[in-house]
This record gives sequence, structure tokens and C-alpha cells, in this order.
Amino acid sequence: MRIFRELLRTNFSTLFSMGLLVALPVVGSSSLSWVLYQNQQLLQHLTAWQILLYFAVIAFTMAFALTPTTFVALVTGFYLGWWGFPGMVLSYMLAAMVGYTVASRLDHGKMMRFLHHFPKADAVMQELKHESWQLILLTRISPVLPFALMTFVLTVMRVEKKRFLSASVLGMLPRSMFFYWLGTKAQDVVALVRDPDSGTAGKLLVAGLIAVSVFGLYWLFDRALKRALKKTQKNSA
Repeated sequence: MRIFRELLRTNFSTLFSMGLLVALPVVGSSSLSWVLYQNQQLLQHLTAWQILLYFAVIAFTMAFALTPTTFVALVTGFYLGWWGFPGMVLSYMLAAMVGYTVASRLDHGKMMRFLHHFPKADAVMQELKHESWQLILLTRISPVLPFALMTFVLTVMRVEKKRFLSASVLGMLPRSMFFYWLGTKAQDVVALVRDPDSGTAGKLLVAGLIAVSVFGLYWLFDRALKRALKKTQKNSA
């Protein structure tokens, strides 16, 4: 209980922010679905400046978990077609950069310092940092891990910024291209965001991406744990 109180006392802002990042995507996507239902012409026939503004806005809404990345891919594909895909990728990069910066300023390394009280856990985290590129890639591949929450978690782990951005974008591409493609093929945006019919092949692709992410992360954590234990035993010998 004392450790739990210490965790809350020293990391309240970090834990509170993570809780918000879990809840906000549900609220945000539901609200925006209602807006699109009421105004289905909202994003049609945009000017060049309006399109730039749109990409800037979705970057910030993704960074702060107001819009899930899957929702953004579907809607952008529906309204802008394939020529809008590069803009969405740039929005992903901006969202990741904003999320990284905000999380760094909120946490200030407090969570990692707290883990120093638990040498084994701290050792595992240090090993994972050495494999951070693979770790980031595997968390981004999964369609079920929230973008903003994982940005926060990875930032708290203090992964290197350039590696974080490059692996984030690369990991997001497979699932983003798939959901973007669904958006370009859809006939009704409201039906699309409510139930994106991906077909059997699409369901297999999503299941495959989840499986790669789950088993890949398990392998990384298992290897990090074994390395940490081996180093601990060597130091105590």
C-alpha cells in the first residue's frame, strides 16, 4: 500500500493522463460520428488551405486521443481519396511528435525514476530501451493499441525521439493503408465509420497484424527479462 501511495504521489499527472488517453478515443469518435451524420457534406469540395487546416487539426486530435487513427484513415480516404494519403502520413508524424513532446513535459522522467525502487523491473525496462525500434514498430502495427496512449507509454520509457518517429510511421503504414483503402471504396461515410466492412481478407489481415504485434511483443519482453536476470546474476556473483 505504501508503494502504491508513493506511485500516485510522484506520478499522478502521468497516470491521470494515461487514463484520459484510454477514455477519450471512445468519446471523440462517437461525437465525430454524430457530427458527420448531421453534416455529411462537411469535408467535401475543400480548398487547398482548408485541406492543410484539416491535416493540422487531425494531427492534434490524434495526438490528444480525440480521434482514433483508424477513424481518421477511414474518413480521410472517403473524402480525399488516395492523393490525400501523404498528408495523412505527415499528420501521423506531427501527432507523434506533439504527443512525445507533451508526454515528456508531463512526466519529466518521474516514472522511470520510480522504477529504480524495483531493480528487476528497472533492468527489464533498460533492456527494452535497447530494443526500442522493434518495440515501437510492434506497438504501432497493432490496430487495437491506442495511438495516443502508446505514444505516452513509449515516451515515459524515454525512447530516443528520432527512432520513435521513424518506427512509429513505418509501423502505422500497413494498417493505415488498409483502412484508408476501405475509405476510398465506401459509398456512405456514416455506415463506414459505424461498421467498416473489411470482408474476410480484411479480417484476416487485421488478425494477422494483431498476432504479429502480440507475439512480437511477447518475444521482446521475454528476451529483455532473460537478459536482465542474466546481468543481475552476473553482478551478484
